[in-house]
Amino acid sequence: MTAEASASRATMKEICSEFLGTLVLMLFGLAVNAQVTVGEISTQVGDGSVSTYAYGDYLTLNLGWGLAVMMGVYVAGGATGAHLNPAVTVAMACRKKLGWAKVPGYVAAQVIAAIVASGIVYLVYFEQIEFVEQQTQLQAINNAQALPVETDAGMQFRVKVVEGRRTMATAGIFATYPREFDEQLRVTNWTGLIDQFVGTALLLLVICAVVDKRNIGPDFSLAPIAIGAIVMVIGMGFGANCGYAVNPARDFGPRLFSYLGGWGSQVFLVPDNYWYLVPIAGPVLGGIAGVVLYDAMITRFHSGNTDSSDLQELDS
Repeated sequence: MTAEASASRATMKEICSEFLGTLVLMLFGLAVNAQVTVGEISTQVGDGSVSTYAYGDYLTLNLGWGLAVMMGVYVAGGATGAHLNPAVTVAMACRKKLGWAKVPGYVAAQVIAAIVASGIVYLVYFEQIEFVEQQTQLQAINNAQALPVETDAGMQFRVKVVEGRRTMATAGIFATYPREFDEQLRVTNWTGLIDQFVGTALLLLVICAVVDKRNIGPDFSLAPIAIGAIVMVIGMGFGANCGYAVNPARDFGPRLFSYLGGWGSQVFLVPDNYWYLVPIAGPVLGGIAGVVLYDAMITRFHSGNTDSSDLQELDS
């Protein structure tokens, strides 16, 4: 086998590993989202409603996504270090742990895997999603205010029906959206951007520590467990604002699928035209900041001013 063919085979192995690892991560993660979402039951109590969850709650989401990351890292860790996240890929390229020429292939594999995982979860949960949507639209019709319409026959009334086959009631299975306080107030884009920046910076900073052989990180085989725990604690501490995507592929791939799968342009327009950029820009910038901070305050003080790059790192 020629050197060129060998290099091509190695590159294909890395891309396939990123695809499969991200696919496993996203399948488990989105399935947890779907199970919790379709299990929500709202009951009328007095003047308001109370939501209960038959198949899990916010803690379930945190545990599920943390374990999902762990599984994905175990799948792809031996080949690429299991980036599974464009923010990690870009940060490692900035850190000179990955050639920039490989970045487009890694990112494409991650995004495509997220789209495929979205399609699979949609098929598995199609009937339950359909039921929730029917109930949501029926409730919207029942609760809609009668709107006056002037006609030649005098004043008449009509009901405003929810447009579109899919609504935002199930869109959150796939992409992340800001927390709404009430009908007028929500988490702003700037807060979301800061949230994603800080969360991803912490993710990359701790990942650097976990894989740093000159620090006190775990054994190579235990690193995926530690990385899964990082994601879980980010969710527990930084999930309330906008769902802690901290991964552009995790958000954009499923958002694109939901756009094509019946939810339409609302997934890019709600709550405004720029929100979907928050879980893309925030993680990329935060990831770079995280590795820069770790290298500036830890790596540069290692003996010989070198880090632990002799072996293939588990970069996450």
